[in-house]
Amino acid sequence: MVEHIEFDVTELKEIWELLSAQERLDGFRMLDAEEQEEFFVDLPARDEYELLMTLPIAERRLWFRLLAPDDAADVIQEADEDERLALLALLDEPTRREVSALLAYEEDDAGGLMSSRFARVRPEMTVDEAISYLRKQALSHVPVETIYYVYVLAHDQTLLGVVSFRELFSEPGSRLIRAVMRTDVVTVSAELDQEAVAKVMADNDVLAVPVCDEDNRMIGIVTVDDIVDVVQEEATEDVQKYAAMEALEEPYLRTSFFDLMKKRAGWLSLLLFGEMLTATAMGYFEGDLRNFTFLATFIPLIISSGGNSGSQASTLVIRALTLGEIRLRDWWRVMRRELAAGVTLGGILGTIGLLRVILWAQLFPQVYEPVAMGFTVFFSLIGVVLFGTLAGSMLPLLLRRFRLDPATASAPMVATLVDVMGLIIYFTVASLLVVR
Repeated sequence: MVEHIEFDVTELKEIWELLSAQERLDGFRMLDAEEQEEFFVDLPARDEYELLMTLPIAERRLWFRLLAPDDAADVIQEADEDERLALLALLDEPTRREVSALLAYEEDDAGGLMSSRFARVRPEMTVDEAISYLRKQALSHVPVETIYYVYVLAHDQTLLGVVSFRELFSEPGSRLIRAVMRTDVVTVSAELDQEAVAKVMADNDVLAVPVCDEDNRMIGIVTVDDIVDVVQEEATEDVQKYAAMEALEEPYLRTSFFDLMKKRAGWLSLLLFGEMLTATAMGYFEGDLRNFTFLATFIPLIISSGGNSGSQASTLVIRALTLGEIRLRDWWRVMRRELAAGVTLGGILGTIGLLRVILWAQLFPQVYEPVAMGFTVFFSLIGVVLFGTLAGSMLPLLLRRFRLDPATASAPMVATLVDVMGLIIYFTVASLLVVR
């Protein structure tokens, strides 16, 4: 229990995930009013929702109305369907309309990320009038932390231009905004996916991007703070997929044991079926293994090298796809590069393997022919590494072609494919050079 323990905001944040709902409420009440506000608005939407639901209705209304409309919409999306209307009812009528409009968009689109409150001015204003008007907006309804740029709108909310604060304060006070604004404004549509929005902002090096409808009427902004959360969310999802599992929808410790097993068991079962093919391949070459047991010595060396090269290639291609560095039409260029890379890397590893076999045989005489076995390892490594790089590079592109997430082409999946083909390549080469 946290009763009778004194701590500040930082300390409460550190232990927050370990506390029960009641302990969180007790800890929250120990903070003074200013600390409570700072702590509450910095919580993730899920934590804000859970804390709100432990508060009495009067306090719940007070704290919920403290949130900006986009943050309130995020909290409502965390609630169960039967609780959403009750939460909406806590808001005043103008805010309720704003939040309802935001909830109409998909959570992962620009419309679901955007804030409908932003700094705006008219083109016929002077610079002094605009500065005075911006001060009023900041004091009334526009969150200060979202004011990165000032947007110039017509009477019908059409976006005409944008002015940075540096430009605004460096201009003479009598000059018109129309003469100061820049008209080459980068915008996004409300339906644009959050990853694409993040790329637009990164490519144009902006701290906020306006969201406009098909008639160029401005309806909101997506800020860099929103994108930081998106990047973290997408990176977490991709990392989990790289490990051959479904992405978790909740933090690890909040995911139930059943859900955790469901997310992991499916992919592990699929990979197990893939490894069964490896067992089938081993069974097919059982006779060679029985008569030439020394062949088994080099199996881990061969297939692990192919799996490693495949993992490298898939990681490089998935990252390049994510950043927009390559597209589907570049598949042949990627294949040519990976063909060259596979042969080169295979040659390097094959040479190391060849020298290892021959030198080891000189130090410790073996029952097999070291030169023949060395060249078997040499050519097998070239073939397996080449196959691994091609599989690792082409599989993400193939998945993207069928509108699937390239991150699904994870290292374990590529390694499973290489295991099977690696055995086939190895024993085929061995049958030509060693097995007689």
